[in-house]
Amino acid sequence: MKFKAPTVDSVTTINDDGSRYFIHPAEVHGFFTRLRRFSAPLLIAIYILLPVIPINGAPAVFIDLANRRFHLFGFTLIPQDLWLLFFLITGLGFSLFVITALFGRVWCGWACPQTVFLEHVFRRIEYWIDGDAVARRKQDGAPLTSSLLAKRVLKHAAFIAVSAFIAHIFVSYFVSLPTLYGMIHHSPLANWSVFLFVFALSGIIYFNFAWFREQFCIVLCPYGRLQSVLIDENSIVIGYDQKRGEPRGKAGSTVGDCVDCRRCVQVCPTGIDIRQGVQLECVSCASCIDACDEIMTKLGRPTGLVRYDSLNTFAGKPSRFLRPRLFLYAILAVLGAGVFAASAWQVRPVSMTVLRMQGAPYFREQGTIRNNFMVRVANKRSEATTYRLTVDAPAKHLQVAGGDREIVLQPGEEVQHPLILSLPDEEYQGAFDVKIEVSSEGENSEVEKTVTFLGPFRE
Repeated sequence: MKFKAPTVDSVTTINDDGSRYFIHPAEVHGFFTRLRRFSAPLLIAIYILLPVIPINGAPAVFIDLANRRFHLFGFTLIPQDLWLLFFLITGLGFSLFVITALFGRVWCGWACPQTVFLEHVFRRIEYWIDGDAVARRKQDGAPLTSSLLAKRVLKHAAFIAVSAFIAHIFVSYFVSLPTLYGMIHHSPLANWSVFLFVFALSGIIYFNFAWFREQFCIVLCPYGRLQSVLIDENSIVIGYDQKRGEPRGKAGSTVGDCVDCRRCVQVCPTGIDIRQGVQLECVSCASCIDACDEIMTKLGRPTGLVRYDSLNTFAGKPSRFLRPRLFLYAILAVLGAGVFAASAWQVRPVSMTVLRMQGAPYFREQGTIRNNFMVRVANKRSEATTYRLTVDAPAKHLQVAGGDREIVLQPGEEVQHPLILSLPDEEYQGAFDVKIEVSSEGENSEVEKTVTFLGPFRE
């Protein structure tokens, strides 16, 4: 395949005729590469283990859609508690803004699942089967032989297997692992909806990592588009020191340190030339830093021609690490995380809702005023629990049917009971509040609700 020289005027992976140009980044070695290859397996292990590690009787992260329970690191939320996720997502979002304002797209190159799985799983498989970048580029334009066909079948079979594994792990966040394991040992027709979802998800993952690849970061990822808003001249990004490197020339000449070896371009997973400045396609993976440092070391020149630094520093201007936008993002991040933490701490292991039954707000019959309610109690604990339902009201002769009772609920069980409040007509002097409480043994296990007992107007 003919090499395409990257420019800042067009996307490197798109040819002049609009066709796709496939990137085959070369192998690179160095400090940042070693660090990424150490961190990537840890991130993959976290992804696999989160739906496995138990915390308070439930997986660390388990979105139990069937039972409408959401387990997040020991907290169990029900649909009524989902408003808390707004503050959690807000805190995480602005935390990412802080990181981006400080260090550019470091998330994309180091922790994004797209990069982690592509660079450290799928491209490793491709390297082991097809060979280095030179061999892969030759195979792209070579005629299909039996040897090449065998390699492609083996490679794509491995891609499909890994894609199916990733899809099953993703589903385990929504279906418990024992349930998922049982589904695997039954006919697909027995759980056809889950089977179709896993099949479709595996296909999407395979298409993404086998063909679409870096196009996801360039075309679909909204975070990549936000970097121009979040990054400024003081952000730490990967850049090229033009003052030191220019004018370019071969080693041994009296020009700048850059010998125009194009090694930084060859190792880039998106095919850009970092010497042309900060670009949309750059994911801050630091491969170009390791590649350039390796060349500089061989030539006996100082490393850091390509490095992490601010645009102001590259231009010879003073750089400010702390700046107003950073404080704003940090305040919003702390606010969101703080509200979530404070609210989550108040979440009880039991939930209760009390609703007035449909129909008239009250009934009068045989000298009695009656209010009808429906009490719904949900057990969020991972073990069976006995709850006590009590009713407290200022009216002396208030009769309660359905209250002052014990309710035994299994883990995650939810029940509803009618609650009938009656009061002699002559005692009713106007609307008053009734306190309903459900409690059990344990810390933060009481929930109170207040309803209003209604009756006819009294002057």
